[in-house]
Amino acid sequence: MIGNQSVEPICVRVNDAARMIGVGRTKLYELISCGELETVKIGKATRITTASLHRLVERCRA
Repeated sequence: MIGNQSVEPICVRVNDAARMIGVGRTKLYELISCGELETVKIGKATRITTASLHRLVERCRA
């Protein structure tokens, strides 16, 4: 990489995703179960795509 360019992660852990949008884990799991957020399973780990977090915030803003 050139310089100190930061790279936004493609997906984040559940706790990090909840913190990013300012909700608790329970609410985040509710958003996942109703299809509002996209998840990816990597082995046994569940990750939330940052793109789906951005889309959720945009939908809520509208």
